[in-house]
Amino acid sequence: MPSQDFKRVYVWELPVRLTHWINAFSILVLSVTGYLIARPPAILSSTEATELYWFGTVRAIHFIAAYIFLFSIILRIYWLFKGNQFGGWSAFNIFNKRAIGSLMHVIRTDILLINEKDPVLCRFSIGHNVVAAGSYMVFYILFFIMIFTGFGLYADMSEWWLPNLFAWVPAAMGGDMEARFLHHVVMWFITFIIIVHIYLALYHGWLEGRGEISSMVSGYKFVCKDRVNQQMDLLDRIKDPDDIVD
Repeated sequence: MPSQDFKRVYVWELPVRLTHWINAFSILVLSVTGYLIARPPAILSSTEATELYWFGTVRAIHFIAAYIFLFSIILRIYWLFKGNQFGGWSAFNIFNKRAIGSLMHVIRTDILLINEKDPVLCRFSIGHNVVAAGSYMVFYILFFIMIFTGFGLYADMSEWWLPNLFAWVPAAMGGDMEARFLHHVVMWFITFIIIVHIYLALYHGWLEGRGEISSMVSGYKFVCKDRVNQQMDLLDRIKDPDDIVD
């Protein structure tokens, strides 16, 4: 494959990167503590029961992580209206002609693992490709289900107005058991999608070598100059003129 001339492009703004890592950490904590709450292990101890409060601590950590996750989601939704074209609403418009070509490329490289003969570096998406954008839309639908069912189950144990906003959810679903079952099932769906997400991020980091992983820390990707020139109408709308660096 012939060498390419790259530019360093500022893609992921700080709120996007911040919410990404907060969500990742929160989901990890919520998954572990949620599993322990659903299947608490039997712990043999000579300590008095009144002094052994490990399960209460697990539940407290779960609730704290849930609040952090909720506020992070709110911030990310707000940034959909304020962010650049890579992190705003326009990045999730997957129903257009350009998305079809991107979809075929993603299917060939990610699913069929076909190494295309022509230089494809300049055809990669600068931000999310169409499959990633669609996946994130599914992600947030699942996130909302978790938030509604989780806070709905928590409402009976809280006197704060925020969880009580969701007090109607279990009753609307037929009861606490139904809400709890959906809460657990959706968590396994999220776990599966995260595994695929991590694999694809590592795969594209190796295949493209454009800083796929490091971009979620620094915000910068390396993009083929021809690709940048093809999308100048988009890049001209980046707020900071220093966002593109030779």
